[in-house]
Amino acid sequence: MNSTAIAPLADPAGPVQPVDARPIHPLWMRITHWLNALAVLILVTSGWRIYDASPFFPFTIPTVVTLGGWLGGALQWHFAAMWLLVFNGLVYLAVNIASGRLARKFFPVTPRGVLHDALAALKGQLSHADPRHYNSVQKLAYLFVMLDLIVIVLSGLVLWKSVQFPLLRDLLGGYEFARRIHFFAMAAIVAFVVVHLVMVALVPRTLLTMLRGRAPSLR
Repeated sequence: MNSTAIAPLADPAGPVQPVDARPIHPLWMRITHWLNALAVLILVTSGWRIYDASPFFPFTIPTVVTLGGWLGGALQWHFAAMWLLVFNGLVYLAVNIASGRLARKFFPVTPRGVLHDALAALKGQLSHADPRHYNSVQKLAYLFVMLDLIVIVLSGLVLWKSVQFPLLRDLLGGYEFARRIHFFAMAAIVAFVVVHLVMVALVPRTLLTMLRGRAPSLR
């Protein structure tokens, strides 16, 4: 009597895809993300109070949304948050580069890809099904924020230690022009945060992913 092996019945739904057990956002990334968010919040609100002490536009920032109470207090908050942003940002960049995450997550990014995904977003057709992968608009936005924070730090050095960094001061067009660069770089971060919060409200699973490292029901 011949024994014949019986093949298992095929799954009509198709082969089962293995679930990647790795977190979408590793612990180091989540910690540095939230520390950066805290540093930016303190820097922006205390920076607004510093700006109000010597405005160069015909408007001031409402005191209720500023931090520090007075110029000296705002400067203390600003310097404390500056060190947090610099050291935490260096850790974020170093680990991103060393682990290969920067190249894997944010590149390649092309003008055609950005235009395609931007049009899809405007039409409500941009998928957010898999938070493991960034679309081209997200890649460009996050890369812009990294560069913008570098501009903020460099222009901030000129405002803090203008005499000690004469070459940097000259490259940024002088002290007063560096103030404007610093202000507009800060405004760009605020605009990014506003858009970012809107997107989180529209896709709340991204917040859970940044808190827990994994998105619910991700297959």
